[in-house]
Amino acid sequence: MAREIGALHLDSGALYRALTAVARDLPDRTGEAVVRVAEARDLELREIAGELVPFLDGRDVEPLLRTPEVTALVSEVSAMGPVRDWVNARLRAAVHTDRPVVIDGRDIGTVVFPRAPVKIFLIATPEARARRRLLQRGQDPDPGQIAREAGRLAERDRLDSSRVIAPLAPAADAVVLDTTGLEFEEQIGQIVRVVRERMSLGS
Repeated sequence: MAREIGALHLDSGALYRALTAVARDLPDRTGEAVVRVAEARDLELREIAGELVPFLDGRDVEPLLRTPEVTALVSEVSAMGPVRDWVNARLRAAVHTDRPVVIDGRDIGTVVFPRAPVKIFLIATPEARARRRLLQRGQDPDPGQIAREAGRLAERDRLDSSRVIAPLAPAADAVVLDTTGLEFEEQIGQIVRVVRERMSLGS
């Protein structure tokens, strides 16, 4: 979608996962400790082929981000106030470029960029999301796998929606799109259409 409109792309979840990878082995897993280690180990965003991706100690950390250990811990780490403040500061710094930036994340339109010109809140059933995630991993999911993954996703949504700091919720002026029955290209088409309509009205 970012490529369609000539924008950079930044997945805020990748930053939270990078911090979680840092936090995984810490004996003191407080928000302050996680941020101190991230600063000491030079966790930063770099542009690669239109993507702003996290680098740790000068290396692309993408292989670490989707491990089961990080996935199991990311909701806990991302709920910490100092962690959210640290990530939000880097997200805001990332938009000071000559190009528009598409940022996805669970509180982007409500907390990080409440004045963003376009806000889109994507929803789909846990089962549809679970199937997509398993296919992303190269699996041919059976109903049992889908049900287990859907349960994990629903629990993460419950945790993120009920947390005190920056709970998961659509912004009041967000366009809510249900993508349950849409193929990938159809989702992109609908999102791009909303962006162009909103940007045209705002120009």
